[in-house]
Amino acid sequence: MMSAHTGMDASVLIVGGGPVGMGLAIELGQRGIDVLVVEKYHEPQQVPKGQNLTQRTMEHFHFWGIEDELRAARTIPKDYGIGGLTAYGTLLGDYHYDWLQRELVRPFYFTDNERLPQYATEAVLRERVTQLPTVKTMFGWTCVSVDQTAERATARLVNRDTGEKKAVSAPWLVGCDGSKSAVRESAGIDQERSDHDRLMVLLVFKSKELHQLLTRFPGKSFYNVLHPDLEGYWLFFGRVDLGDTWFFHAPVPLGTTRHNFDFAGYLHRAVGEQFDVSFDHIGFWDLRVAIAQTYSKGRIFVAGDAAHSHPPYGGYGINTGLEDARNLGWKLAATHEGWGGAMLLATYDEERRPVFASTAKDFIEKAIETDKAFLAEFDPQADRGAFEAEWTSRGSGARGEVNAYEPNYAGSSLVFGPDGALCNAKGSHSAKARPGHHLTPRMLSDGRNVYEALGPGYTLLSFGTDDRSTASFAAAARALGVPLTIVSDDENEGRDDYGSPCILVRPDQFVCWTGNSPTPDEAAGILARSRGDAADLRLLEESYA
Repeated sequence: MMSAHTGMDASVLIVGGGPVGMGLAIELGQRGIDVLVVEKYHEPQQVPKGQNLTQRTMEHFHFWGIEDELRAARTIPKDYGIGGLTAYGTLLGDYHYDWLQRELVRPFYFTDNERLPQYATEAVLRERVTQLPTVKTMFGWTCVSVDQTAERATARLVNRDTGEKKAVSAPWLVGCDGSKSAVRESAGIDQERSDHDRLMVLLVFKSKELHQLLTRFPGKSFYNVLHPDLEGYWLFFGRVDLGDTWFFHAPVPLGTTRHNFDFAGYLHRAVGEQFDVSFDHIGFWDLRVAIAQTYSKGRIFVAGDAAHSHPPYGGYGINTGLEDARNLGWKLAATHEGWGGAMLLATYDEERRPVFASTAKDFIEKAIETDKAFLAEFDPQADRGAFEAEWTSRGSGARGEVNAYEPNYAGSSLVFGPDGALCNAKGSHSAKARPGHHLTPRMLSDGRNVYEALGPGYTLLSFGTDDRSTASFAAAARALGVPLTIVSDDENEGRDDYGSPCILVRPDQFVCWTGNSPTPDEAAGILARSRGDAADLRLLEESYA
């Protein structure tokens, strides 16, 4: 399907067909938007990164129609857990505690979390794309540069197999082409970097003996080792499957190559035992945090690693990138279909950029700093009692980290959040419906989960309100052309959990507004602001409050 815009190849051009690019293509394709995805690799690359998928990420897969397929692609048996642990000194040492217990926040999401290699995730996403007639793909093509006019953005491509050159264009272009993004660089979008001056190695290896050694930790699939010599930087192991294949991230001396370092010995020291090792892959990367100074420039956007990159600490990377896709996807669709406001696309940067900045500062880099301080102050050889007391405290604190990671848009211009609120990754999980925060699922009186009742556009949840509320929003939606699903449930006590009888929910399951019985004019103003109209509607909020 060609774009309705004469001379263009699609309505949205996506450069990069990894999980973020394919996720964005599905989000748009399911909404009937014609999309062209350009990807340099014919097949997903067999490097086991991006393994931990949060409950929120699995909600995306649910709404993209592939949750069951993704779970079926899992490489670790369903009856084996996917939890993690942190150890001190060596993996088999005396001290360890449970880490990143995502099950603690399960009640606040519609789906369970999952774990599988990124290449397995990509395969499921690619298959889903083939089922969407409005999504076309070009595999084996590399983007070398992009440019734009007032009407279109163009990518200049080279075929990796034949050397053929081609230009493709669309009204909007999204770079999902990784941390070395050609889209970002040629669009002139600079990065802010925080370099840690650390060279890291990624090892992918096979070892049945390591599996046997770690049977003492049943149900664990990833392992973080804190060692005093590394000043807070991690020795990180992860299972690719159960019993054979592993990956390992760790700092190595600057100048290390594949041929001048004893990688097997490094693994043995990290574990604390000898075991068989057969390497499948040895690669290197520089430990840094980088964020684009803006996520958009004219008709060009960046998402995923093209917009932000960080060390693979805590499993934030792929989850953050897929949330980018979800946020940008519905906004591009709304703009293309004509019901999005003039400022809607600008809120992609407004919402997503500070969330990543907070993720990097408040969780990833803070973890490195906190671990460094702990390792410098506490030593079981010097003072076992003090060490063990602090180690126990850290184990309890690990539970709080999962609860505190709650990306939200409370400070967004689209939502009716509290004065002075910010868009960030720090928050708290709550059943209460809060503007800018993810909607917590609840059961309706008809037996459905509220997530099964949400529409593809905005949804108004009405719990025992008078007819005026729903009538006001319905009339406003018709006048503005905004797709609105109304879910009325007079018998449900959800208002007690949610703390409000009337809740407006965005297409990405974040709350826009909560309240009761708006007049028709007030409902129109609430919807107008929520869809990104250019007018300053905070005065309306103040008057309504």
